[in-house]
Amino acid sequence: QACRVVHHDTSHPSFAQKSNWTFTSQVIHCEYCFETHLICDRARPTPRPAAMGLLLLVGVLAFGALLGLYGYGVSMVQTRFPRLKNKRICLLIAHPDDEAMFFAPTLLSLTRPETGNHVKVLCLSTGNANGLGETRKRELIKSCVMLGLRQDDVFVIDSPEFQDSIRADWDKNDISALLCMPFTPHHVVQKASDNDTPPIATVDVLITFDQHGASSHPNHISLYHGARTFISTLMRGRSDWETPVDLYTLASVSTARKYTGVFDALVTMCIGAISMRTTIDKHPTRLLFCNQLFGDSGLPTAWAAMTGAHRSQMAWFRWGWIAFSRYMVLNDLRLEQFGRK
Repeated sequence: QACRVVHHDTSHPSFAQKSNWTFTSQVIHCEYCFETHLICDRARPTPRPAAMGLLLLVGVLAFGALLGLYGYGVSMVQTRFPRLKNKRICLLIAHPDDEAMFFAPTLLSLTRPETGNHVKVLCLSTGNANGLGETRKRELIKSCVMLGLRQDDVFVIDSPEFQDSIRADWDKNDISALLCMPFTPHHVVQKASDNDTPPIATVDVLITFDQHGASSHPNHISLYHGARTFISTLMRGRSDWETPVDLYTLASVSTARKYTGVFDALVTMCIGAISMRTTIDKHPTRLLFCNQLFGDSGLPTAWAAMTGAHRSQMAWFRWGWIAFSRYMVLNDLRLEQFGRK
């Protein structure tokens, strides 16, 4: 008659005949033969304390090497990659906090005194979706000052055409018309037939989101189309002339890359070093701006601009964003092409 298992005795001494092995086995008492049987399925070595310590040490050293490599990469980007100097620059955003959540590396780099740039921020809404418009306007100004701008260089539009909404697209022609007012002389676009007159603008560089909006927000995407319409309008009938305004857009990435922070930044730096080039008119086709992980005017400042200035927006999920988002440590800007460029 076959033996039948009554109970398991996991404390049986046969279970640990060797101190460094763990048996995935069963010790059974048989009610027929009254003997103990040890049935071993397989065995695997138990990690020794010394081995665990070695693994921990290797992990710490690897993490330190990663941080060191990132710091070296940032230094290379800041010293050897193309820079913008002595330019009139406008960052075009949709909502208060876009400048900190998406463009902090760009602003911290472009507002350094040694660059000689004059940077402005133009925000097309007050972010009043939850009735906090006035609060968010003040938060935007505070954040921009922390990121290196002057208070007088921060402008917020409060217009029925540009209301903060996750379901609303803004009209690209309305955005273009709005940009024409401050950035073309006398608030008038020159006649389209006057090809003998070069196009003139009071801004050299316009920076905004790309066609995917970084987070797929329709307001962000609308800025891209509005900015392109603005420059196309400025160049209409003047194809023989160089575009007076360079439009750079923030490259959107997949969700997986978006939340890999420093890891994705290292990959982007390597790819950028290989693909970096300029147009025939000496305009960089790609700009990389990176935050150092420590010290002033780096990642701590970017974090402070979000957590310290935009307090009304610090819901629980924002902490995950500022901790892991690549946009907090790196901005990859691409030059939009118009005509000759």
